[in-house]
Amino acid sequence: MIEPFDIEIFEYTYSVFPEEEGVYTIYKEGKEYLQIQKDTESQWLKLDPESGIPLFGLDEEVNAIGQAIAVREKNNL
Repeated sequence: MIEPFDIEIFEYTYSVFPEEEGVYTIYKEGKEYLQIQKDTESQWLKLDPESGIPLFGLDEEVNAIGQAIAVREKNNL
């Protein structure tokens, strides 16, 4: 199990909590902010807060958070 960790992007600190396989709950400034899931090697998806269904569409912030997660996980293997 991967332990929660922090990443810094866009001058914010995000707390990342790994959930079930490939899903991460993200906290921003101490408040639950969003859930994301890996789509492809370079694309990440925001999950609908009510249904948990992936929302397709380009989101720069979500992709930046996802890329930072991928780099951290790669370095921790």
